[in-house]
Amino acid sequence: MSLPPDPEASPTQRALQAVRQLKARVAELERSQAEPIAIIGMGCRFPGGAENPERYWQLLQKGKDAITEIPPDRWDVAEYYSPDPGAAGKMISRHGGFVPDPYGFDAPFFRLAPREALCLDPQQRLFLEVSWEALEQAGVAAERLQGEATSVFVGICSVDYWQRLLAQPASDGDAYVTTGNTHSVTAGRLSYLLGVTGPSIALDAACASSLVAVHLACQSLRLGECHLAIAGGVNRIITPDASIHFSKARMLSPEGRCRTFDAAANGFVRGEGGGAVVLKRLSQAEADGDPILALLLGSAVNHNGRTSSLTAPNGPAQQAVIRQALAVGQIDPTAVSYVETHGTGTALGDPIELAALGQVFVKRSAADPLALGAGKTNIGHLEAAAGIAGLIKTVLALQHRELPANLHLKTPNPDVDWARLPLQPLTQSQSWTADRRIAGVSAFGFNGSNAHVVVAEPPSPPPSRLGQGPYLLALSARTDAALKQLVQRYESHLTTHPDLSLGDICYTAIAGRCHFNHRLAMIADSLPELLHTCRAFLQDQPAANWVQGRAEPTGSKTIPISTRDGMLTAEQTPLAGPDGLNQLARLYVQGANLEWTNRAHRKVPLPTYPFQRQQYGLGALTQRSGMKS
Repeated sequence: MSLPPDPEASPTQRALQAVRQLKARVAELERSQAEPIAIIGMGCRFPGGAENPERYWQLLQKGKDAITEIPPDRWDVAEYYSPDPGAAGKMISRHGGFVPDPYGFDAPFFRLAPREALCLDPQQRLFLEVSWEALEQAGVAAERLQGEATSVFVGICSVDYWQRLLAQPASDGDAYVTTGNTHSVTAGRLSYLLGVTGPSIALDAACASSLVAVHLACQSLRLGECHLAIAGGVNRIITPDASIHFSKARMLSPEGRCRTFDAAANGFVRGEGGGAVVLKRLSQAEADGDPILALLLGSAVNHNGRTSSLTAPNGPAQQAVIRQALAVGQIDPTAVSYVETHGTGTALGDPIELAALGQVFVKRSAADPLALGAGKTNIGHLEAAAGIAGLIKTVLALQHRELPANLHLKTPNPDVDWARLPLQPLTQSQSWTADRRIAGVSAFGFNGSNAHVVVAEPPSPPPSRLGQGPYLLALSARTDAALKQLVQRYESHLTTHPDLSLGDICYTAIAGRCHFNHRLAMIADSLPELLHTCRAFLQDQPAANWVQGRAEPTGSKTIPISTRDGMLTAEQTPLAGPDGLNQLARLYVQGANLEWTNRAHRKVPLPTYPFQRQQYGLGALTQRSGMKS
């Protein structure tokens, strides 16, 4: 804060005071530019049943290959496949990494009418879902963001669904086609849904898109444009056109596998999915008591410039973007122990990327080489969402202190001088034992865009406060069916996470979730009792410690609650006493808003909202019979 000038000071003294204040201001700006960015929440849908980060980790840890034959709900493989890359209108691959049910969507949850939902690009649908889940995993109630300076950045490239809509005569003149398929609206729709006012940008940097989105989100936070940012990327494969074009460019693997760094590497296999992360400045996240999953220490983007061709990778540019990201984070290259590579599995790209990494990390010893990962060997190349898939994989590896193995690496690429490179592509999973775990994540676009982020393990979280109980678990949904499914998720989650603190669970469910009209309140003294109550509810067994109801506008008063001496209490005299929690439970299901006024507990991962998807797909196309609705 600037001090007023001393009226009795001499001009020289006043000038010195101004210089000191300017130096302090510069120092503060430099600190803010170097401050780590905290990742506080993640949401994703990736191939192989990876419908959330936990399932994604299970896929990676087990070394699962998520690539399948192109499903019939996209197009008829037999009609569009040919082993001849020169065949007109054909593709050389029968495979890909797919996320099922491309047209399923919970339109009422996101306040969309059926006609608008039908015209909505499945990529927009997917980004809404994974962003909402990322906020819930962060313990951020979306309704509390309204009017706040929250930024949204999303990478998106595909126009498949728009192509399909334009082939439908019924779509002529429908205004929803434009808003449903213009890429800019992918970011704008989420900002509109949340009612937030920060920068809202959709961008296309080809395969670097989602990592560029993360970089821009970090910049937005450091510049003070926002207090919270959502960043990610999406990709859906709906039509065969892009696969046909990539086949003609000899980009796709005929066998449908990314054989990253292998002698047999002959192209990538396409994949789809989406992911989002919720970001805050570290100091803000700590002050707010947010769960800190990892830290983004530095990030950078650049372009190849003029090279041998527009789409050819550029080793020096890759070196430069990695060095710049390390410099922003003030990290010595020798401190990095793992890099999640771009690693598409192409004969040209792999050696160039390895050579660039070898130059940047040349000071690592042969006895302790840099570990290299390539998630594309598991789920394929997610194109616009490739970078966010790599980032989420790396955060999960940090959390579990384990580096998953790459698939399909049998014979190292003979065009690479491995003996001179301090690099080790992982053929087996291994423990991550570095003193301070720091990693890099790369994404390079075929338009020449390059992006790299440096990510590190978070500070140790505060300990849980077990408390004495009893506690109130407040759950809600937009429908009774969704509420029951949510309780099923809680029952499963509590069964597999028996060490969670009951107080942390109830605090997160109240303070870190939106509360809808269909409500359930359960009272329990312990985690086993809460688990028993969940099962009783699911089996329609009456019990004294749960109550269900529908919120009414007349019951929407706010009731402050807090933890005192390890016990949950309502801060209103009429709710005190042995029956206080029962009264609170009844008021909650009638519509009361519970406002937790102290932070005696920490936010923990809990089940996310169970979307009630309905089908919003198109009818049969009239122009190309091989495509499916």
